[in-house]
Amino acid sequence: MAELLKNSLGTLSFDESSGVATLTMAMEGGVNKVNDAFGLGLNEALDTLAQLDGLKGLVLASAHRDFCVGADIDMLYKLTDPADVFSMVSQINALFRKLETFGKPVVAALTGTALGGGFELALACHHRIALNDARIQVGLPEVMLGVIPGAGGTQRLPRLIGIQPAVELMAQGARVRAPKAKGKGLVDALVDTPEQLLDAARAWIVANPRAKQPWESRSFAFPGGVQPQTTDAMNLYTAASAMLYDKTAGALCAPEVLLQVVQEGCRMSFERSLEREARAFTKLATSGQAKDMMRTLWYHKNAADKHEGLPRAEAENIEKIAILGAGMMGAGLASICAQAGYSVVIKDIAQAPLDAAEKRVRDNLKAMRHLSADEREEVAGRVSYTLELELLRGTDLVIEAVVENLEVKHKVIAEVEPLLAGGAIFASNTSALPISDLAKASAHPERFIGLHYFSPVEKMPLLEIIRGEATSDETLGRCLRFAKRTKKTPIVVNDGYAFYTTRLFSAYTLEGVQLVAEGHDPRLVEWGARTAGMIVGPLQVFDEVTLTLGLKAMEGASAYGYHLADLPGVALLRTLVNEHDRLGKAHGAGFYDYEKGRRKGIWSGLTELTPPPPAETGIDIVRRRLMLIQAAEVGRVLDDGVLQRHRDAEVGAILGLGFAPGTGGPLSWMQRQGLAALVHELEEAAAKWGDRYAPSPTLRDMADKGEVFFRD
Repeated sequence: MAELLKNSLGTLSFDESSGVATLTMAMEGGVNKVNDAFGLGLNEALDTLAQLDGLKGLVLASAHRDFCVGADIDMLYKLTDPADVFSMVSQINALFRKLETFGKPVVAALTGTALGGGFELALACHHRIALNDARIQVGLPEVMLGVIPGAGGTQRLPRLIGIQPAVELMAQGARVRAPKAKGKGLVDALVDTPEQLLDAARAWIVANPRAKQPWESRSFAFPGGVQPQTTDAMNLYTAASAMLYDKTAGALCAPEVLLQVVQEGCRMSFERSLEREARAFTKLATSGQAKDMMRTLWYHKNAADKHEGLPRAEAENIEKIAILGAGMMGAGLASICAQAGYSVVIKDIAQAPLDAAEKRVRDNLKAMRHLSADEREEVAGRVSYTLELELLRGTDLVIEAVVENLEVKHKVIAEVEPLLAGGAIFASNTSALPISDLAKASAHPERFIGLHYFSPVEKMPLLEIIRGEATSDETLGRCLRFAKRTKKTPIVVNDGYAFYTTRLFSAYTLEGVQLVAEGHDPRLVEWGARTAGMIVGPLQVFDEVTLTLGLKAMEGASAYGYHLADLPGVALLRTLVNEHDRLGKAHGAGFYDYEKGRRKGIWSGLTELTPPPPAETGIDIVRRRLMLIQAAEVGRVLDDGVLQRHRDAEVGAILGLGFAPGTGGPLSWMQRQGLAALVHELEEAAAKWGDRYAPSPTLRDMADKGEVFFRD
C-alpha cells in the first residue's frame, strides 16, 4: 500500500494490485469533523486521485473511534451572518457532489459512529458497510440542535430509503444502531471485523466499477412507492404535518422546516434541491432558537457530561450497590446499575414489590434488543432481591428510595449504615427533603449525598446531585464517576428544600392548577403550555406524579418557609383528592379521565368545581403566566444559592423537567426577553396575581446593572 498524500484530513494510500485507494480520516483532536480543514483535505485527496492511473475506486475510512462526528459546532455557532453560513454549506455540498460524481465507486467503511454531517458524508458515498456492533450509530439528529441536515441529508435520505421513513427518522432526530440500520436501508451491509469490512469494501468496488447514485439515473423512482407530486405524497405530508404539530405545538421551527424542505426538494432537480436545503439551513442556523439550543444542548450538556469545574476522585471504589425500596424508581435504578456492570441488591419490606421489581428489571432488559439473550441474562443475574438487611453487608453505595418522610428515612439510615463497607457512600433519592437534614442520622455526613433521579429512570438522562453541608469533595467526585458509568448527565446543586428541579417543577404544575382554579379552561392551560414549548402540560404532569404526592409536597413546604397551602389551586387539589378520589393516572382518575391507563380527555366534573372564566383569559395569558412563574422561581433559586453554575439551570430544566427545549432553558428564555423588561413584567404580574410572581433581588440587581446570564 503506497502512501499518496497526507494532509489535514488524513492519509490517502493506494493499492496497485487491487486498484483501490483508501482515504483514512485522522483529523487532529481525536475526531473527524466537517470544517475548513476537512474540506481542504478531502478536496486535495480527490484532485490527487483524479490524476491517478489504474484507480478503480475509493474506500473512505477512519483512524478514530468515530467515522465522523459531523459539522464543527464551534464554527457553526460563531457564524451569525447568513451569507457566511450559506457560503459554508454551499461549499460542503459542492464537495460532496464532487465525491459522488467522481466517476469511480466510493465506499464508506463505518468502523464507528456517523451522525449528522458525518452520516451525510456516508450518504454521498455509493455504498455503506458497517461493523455489526450496536455501539455504532448512524443518523441525522440535527433537529435536536434547532437546525436541519445541511449537507444534502434531507435530499439523499428520502431518495435512498423513501420519503416517509426518511422524514420519520430526521424529524425525530433518531440515532439508529448499526444492526438495525441495515434493515432500515441506512447501511448496505454488515461485517464482524474491521479487516472484513475493508475486504468487503474493496470487493464491492471491483464488482461495481460503474457505480453511481440511484438519483443520477433518468429512470430513478423514490423507494417505497410514494412519489413526489402525487396524491399519496400529498396525503403523507398532510399527515406528517399534523403529527409534527401535535408533537411540537409549533414551538420548534426545525421539524416543520425539515418537512417543507423534503416536500419541495424532492420535486426539484437534485442540484436545486441542495440549494433549497442550504437556504433553509442558513435561516435556521442563524436564528436565536438554534443558537440557544446549541449553547445548552451541545456546550452546556457536554460540559456537564465532562464534569467541568467539578471535583475529581482518583477512583470510584464502587462495586456493590444497594437500592432501598423496590418501587418503580428502585427497579429502574437496579436496571441501570446492573447494565453498568455493578452488583446490585434491592431491599424492601414486602415480597410483592420485590417480585414486581424483578419483573420490571427483566422487562427493561427485553427492550434492549441490541443485547443477546445470554447478555441480558448476565445483566439480570447481577441483581438480587431481599427482605433481609444482612444481604446489604459490604455495600459500597446505597441509594435510598423509600417514602418521603424524614423520620422513616432517618430510621433506615441508622439501620443500614453499620452494614456498609468502609468508605461507603449513602445517597438519598429524595426529591425535596434537605440532604443536610437527612445526614443528621448518618455517622458519616461527609459521605452522605443526594442523588435525585427522574422517572422513568431507565429513559430520563438527568441526575441531580445535591451536596449537603458536610458532603466532601471526594464523595462528590466518586458520585460523578458513578454518574458517568451509568450514562447520566449530572448537574450539581447546593442543598435546600426541593433543591432546583423540584422547585421549578412545583412552580409550573401548581400554577397550571391555579389557572384552572381561577376559571381558565383546563384545555387552554394544557395547550398554552405546549405552545410555549413545554414538552407536557402541567395537568398531565400532575396526574403522572399523582395528585396525592403533589398535595403533600405543597402542604409540607410551609415547614421550610414556602407558604402555598392557602392558594385556590391547592384547595382544588384537596377537593379532587379528598372528595372525589381523583388521585392521578396510576389510580385511573385525576385531572384527566383514563381508560386502561390511556388518557381520554379532561374530566368533565372540573367545570363544577371551578368558577366561570375570568374576564382576562386566552392562550396568550395562560402561556405567558406559565413561563413567568418559572422565571420568578428560578430567580428565587438563584437568591438562595442553590444553583452553582448557570449551565445546570438550563441542562436540568430541559433534560429533567421537559422545559421548552427550543428556548435553551429558563435562563436563556429570560435573557431573550431582556431582564429589565422581564423584571417590569414580573412586578406587574405580582400586582395582578400574587407575590409568587415577584422578581427576586438577583433578577432586579442584574437588570439594574445590565447584566446577562450568558455572553457568547
